[in-house]
Amino acid sequence: MSVIRVALADDHALVRAGIRALLERLPQIVVVGEASSGREILNLVKKEAPDVVLLDITMSELSGLEALPHIVSDYPAARVIILSGHANEEFVLRALRCGAAGYMLKDAAAEELGLAIKAVTGGKMYLSSSISRTVIESYLERSSGQASAAEHLTARQREILQLIAEGKGTKEIAYMLGISIKTVEAHRAQLMDRLGIHDIAGLVRYAIRAGLVSA
Repeated sequence: MSVIRVALADDHALVRAGIRALLERLPQIVVVGEASSGREILNLVKKEAPDVVLLDITMSELSGLEALPHIVSDYPAARVIILSGHANEEFVLRALRCGAAGYMLKDAAAEELGLAIKAVTGGKMYLSSSISRTVIESYLERSSGQASAAEHLTARQREILQLIAEGKGTKEIAYMLGISIKTVEAHRAQLMDRLGIHDIAGLVRYAIRAGLVSA
């Protein structure tokens, strides 16, 4: 069996260390790198071309759910497994719609990690055993149906929403993204209009519910 090259993204160093220790005990698996944010994992995937990406959802600057479609479209050979503490239906459905090959919960048994990696590299989908059957059935029923409110936002709007929720100011966001202050303000106004939210505190609460930032 050929070696499976794995990249790992999580914003907590101790979590990454624990997962890496588990991976290094598995045969035919090599960890090619770690990342602590969505932007870092995009750079790592570009550099290392891993077979599997283990991707946390809640990370700074660019969440796992925002990095996911970029990986799927730009590096189709990489199979992405979401590794998250979020088990609610909206996160699972959104990850699957965006092209995730698997979804595992962080409280899953250690043996599941190897099973998940083998499944997705074999062309199958893997969902953590603790994810309810109703979530799976809902995905099958809704895969071609309505998307969540967050999915109706553009990628740029979700990116700006996350940065706002992380406490970044308009000038800072404009500098980070290489766009004008007026463009940031226009995106913020569109966000509020589309979500029906008219204050920054409301945007922060929505971003937390959508898994873009942690509470």
